[in-house]
Amino acid sequence: MAELAPENADELREAILWAVREAAPLELVGGGSKRAIGRPMAATHQLRLHKLSGIRLYEPEELVLTAAAATPLGEIEAALAERGQRLAFEPPDLSALLGTEAAATLGGVVVANLAGPRRIAAGAARDHLLGFSGVNGRGEAFKSGGRVVKNVTGYDLSKLVAGSWGTLAALVELSVKVLPRAETAATVVIEGEDAEAAVVSMGAALTSPHEVSGAAWLPGSLAASVGLAPGVPATLLRIEGPAPSVAFRAAALGGTRRLDAAATESVWRAVRDVRPFVGDRERIVWKISLPPASGAALLAALPEASAFLDWGGGLAWLALPSAPDAHAARVRAALAPVGGHATLIRADVQIRAEIPVFQPAPPAHAALSARVKDAFDPRRVLNPGRMYADV
Repeated sequence: MAELAPENADELREAILWAVREAAPLELVGGGSKRAIGRPMAATHQLRLHKLSGIRLYEPEELVLTAAAATPLGEIEAALAERGQRLAFEPPDLSALLGTEAAATLGGVVVANLAGPRRIAAGAARDHLLGFSGVNGRGEAFKSGGRVVKNVTGYDLSKLVAGSWGTLAALVELSVKVLPRAETAATVVIEGEDAEAAVVSMGAALTSPHEVSGAAWLPGSLAASVGLAPGVPATLLRIEGPAPSVAFRAAALGGTRRLDAAATESVWRAVRDVRPFVGDRERIVWKISLPPASGAALLAALPEASAFLDWGGGLAWLALPSAPDAHAARVRAALAPVGGHATLIRADVQIRAEIPVFQPAPPAHAALSARVKDAFDPRRVLNPGRMYADV
């Protein structure tokens, strides 16, 4: 397998044009931290984008940052922290979960549309993408949006590219909205609740006037893995903002005890990065998005799973013993009555080749996805088959 490593947008375009002429499928690699997610690709060459890196423009007063797609996420977060700002969608770092030391990149987070616990308050990665430039599978350079929301006219391709997992375009540069960091934070801990009670507590907190920015539940078996009291189930409610406001809102929510700002940052980073499942590499890991009120019911239908809830019950992380089919039939059967999406996040390559990694799409949606792929990449040279066999 040959490696192509363009240094700029023109070289990237030439590389993709060459792939089109030669019918040579390409695996797009930025930092490489999420290569183990998705179906194995029948790519004959790697298109490594690591040289397309660096912050191009940062306007703290305008709350906008523009960077090359392969800019390490750590570099961006450090630059924002110096000015008291952050990426509000709280992108997770799944490298430890997936067993790699590769660094996550801005482009990789956006094309995967990843977001952490703050998604319930701030939205997903796609909601913060103002614009981008890239090269599609025809070898055509194009751009969408700009550096301010008002520049988004016509088709909002940013929403299309986010979550496309590199199957539509190789990104060159992205502009994202950033927001000020909160002055402080605290976490209200409610100890002793089972999943069903926790979903009720989280729902009540999220619909209260207290502006909860994170709501998660961990069983006693996983509590110690995020720094909480071992063996004690814990419902976590995060509050952020000015210190007096945080203190008032946390008191109003009650709970068993309260975590200070330092402990809050540590616990929610562990939840964000799925640290409870980092240790046992043999276990299959699923990410389930579903209606929040149904989170406890899903866990009850899969009692053998080690599991915890985020997004107020709308996100379930499951770890299951290794199996040839990754328990896909049972997981998706348990999800079917309530609706949602089950994505296989960690499994060996043979399993990922044999079962649907992403939630199978209804026929109408699958046909639409195929037409979109035809429009952007008719020769199937960009990450072919990563999401679905024909996309």
